[in-house]
Amino acid sequence: MPAAKSDAQPQLLFVDGSFEELAKEMADYLKAEDAKQLLSGDKAPSKEEVLAKLVGASSALNTVPEKEYTAASNLMIHLVLQSADPKKYLPALCANFAKPMSNSPVHGAGLSLNALSTVFNLLEPADPIRARVFMEILKFLKAQGMFDNLRPYLERLPEWLDTWGAGEEIERKIYEEVADVASEAGEDGESYEFLLKALRTFDADDKEELASDDAQRLSLRAAKLAILSNTYFLFQDLRAIPSIQALSDTHPVYSQLLDIFAEQDLEDYNDFNDEHKGWVEQQKLDGDKLHRKMRLLTFASLAAATPSREIAYDKICKALQIPAEEVEKWTIDVVRAGLVEGKLSQQRQMFLVHKVTYRVFGQKQYQELATRVDHWRSTLNNVLGVLHQEQANAKTARERETQELERKLANANNSSGNQGERRRQQRERTDNDD
Repeated sequence: MPAAKSDAQPQLLFVDGSFEELAKEMADYLKAEDAKQLLSGDKAPSKEEVLAKLVGASSALNTVPEKEYTAASNLMIHLVLQSADPKKYLPALCANFAKPMSNSPVHGAGLSLNALSTVFNLLEPADPIRARVFMEILKFLKAQGMFDNLRPYLERLPEWLDTWGAGEEIERKIYEEVADVASEAGEDGESYEFLLKALRTFDADDKEELASDDAQRLSLRAAKLAILSNTYFLFQDLRAIPSIQALSDTHPVYSQLLDIFAEQDLEDYNDFNDEHKGWVEQQKLDGDKLHRKMRLLTFASLAAATPSREIAYDKICKALQIPAEEVEKWTIDVVRAGLVEGKLSQQRQMFLVHKVTYRVFGQKQYQELATRVDHWRSTLNNVLGVLHQEQANAKTARERETQELERKLANANNSSGNQGERRRQQRERTDNDD
């Protein structure tokens, strides 16, 4: 894959000899008779004529011995880069590199990828041809299921696109190819993120472009992937994309379904199915998967709309349209999905909500939040009132204890004084008797 970024291009190939000498060597190796005739003539042929013949015969590289492939492909790359206009030959050369090697079923894919990467790395960092070569690399990785080889470079892709000045159309094609590579590898999350990047390349102010076949094709693909995903539950980012919003005109049923999954409940989804009978099956969508996901989203909405943070089992049964014995199962599923956090109270037949993910946050959610804040304020005021009352009671109790102690001390002092006076009087009587 592409080499690390540096200020100057490193010398990646070490080739000795003139163009004519190396071209003859390549022609002999490939058994390219047309090229050999040109090079053996009395009149020296132009580089471009020779290169056209050599590139046309370069498909023979896929039949060479495994240990010779890298050296031969490097020589072919070196020759093509001697052209005044390499971009004339690189697409065909890269296409030949991408073909499977018949003599190397185990290491062939790695050798082909090395050849393609060498072409990419030998081009100047800002050379627009790099974008086309990268497209060929993406197609090869998709065919070979080698997404892991691409993953380390994805974070640098926006920088590369900016450096190449690729333009919106090429940028969109590259993002879509990356999404395809990820999808082939089963990486639906990565695939979805790059589909969104591709959709954002359409001009938001150009209604004609937003309604184009390409825009709507990608929009439908992203909408389907989001709706069917087992891990994607929030649709605000998707619905904010202009080409997705344009579905309301070009594909209103899909737009309606997306709105239901974004902010409505199971009852609305059932009404949708009644209104459009058989449509889900016609579109080859998994009805069971959609129904399950809608139940999870409905549970999240129910938790978000409950100010007391306590949901009775019967409310869950009603909202999810399930029997009471399935409440615990669906509670576990919604917690695993990351939509809600909480715990069940079997004794009280309640689900206690600790944390909930809001599917949308609009006027309705602000009102619910205001209601919840008012509930918390009322609860805190009650707690504060109880604390103040307890503080007053404690103060009163301390005052009573202090007064009682002072009284006891005063009584003790009086009792001590009376006893002393009685002893004094007794001594006086005794002296008088003497």
